[in-house]
Amino acid sequence: MFERGQTYRDEGRIQRLDRFDNLVTAAVSGSKLYDVTVEFGGRSVDTTCTCPYDGSGDCKHVVAVLLDVAAGPPQDASERVEAVLEDVSADDLRGFVRDALAEHAELREQFLARFGDDHKSVEEYREEIARLFEQHADPVVFEAIDFSRFFEIAEQYRDRDRYLAAATVYRAVFEEVDEKYNWIDGAYDHYARTIQTALDGYADCVLATDPSPEEFDTYAGVLEARTTTDPAINSEQFWRALDDLEDRYE
Repeated sequence: MFERGQTYRDEGRIQRLDRFDNLVTAAVSGSKLYDVTVEFGGRSVDTTCTCPYDGSGDCKHVVAVLLDVAAGPPQDASERVEAVLEDVSADDLRGFVRDALAEHAELREQFLARFGDDHKSVEEYREEIARLFEQHADPVVFEAIDFSRFFEIAEQYRDRDRYLAAATVYRAVFEEVDEKYNWIDGAYDHYARTIQTALDGYADCVLATDPSPEEFDTYAGVLEARTTTDPAINSEQFWRALDDLEDRYE
């Protein structure tokens, strides 16, 4: 994969490369244009790519970006932004944020998750995820759909200790992905990992609320209901998650 990533870089497939503090975002062309993020945190490096690669290590798109950053780190845009922020009035900044939120629905949703007091229902999140499947189906889904936006929203809620709101997002992800599994004909590991990430997040949030036995039974019942759905492709994964949740609660 290193050699293929090096080839991608040499061929000039990196269409865009930006840096803001420790976060690098890029667009790399392959069979289509893929979004790559690289976040540096001390000695660790977190990478993501919207391509359907399911192998070990990083995909060629990420490797290409890492090689380009190593060859010459891009200019940090955060320094310029911070300097401008010092001179912007609160009213002007509020107006800019309002206009940006009006134009970008995903940014608006993240804003509300961080600062608002309400949240969407499981059904509303599931409808959004269902639309993603409909957009990628031709007539079935062959590639890895990017669900990172939903996990980012859940993290926003968790950062504010709004665990039930975060659990709502995680539940919507594992329920709808499980429901749509008969649409999937490729990138199976990606979808299994997506379900597992949502299950892990759901369990962590449920336990963080210190639920009463009655409340716990309700939350656990959500997982138990998925063990009997048709098709039963992921039933074992839900059984394991349920057993783990019960063990941790006891």
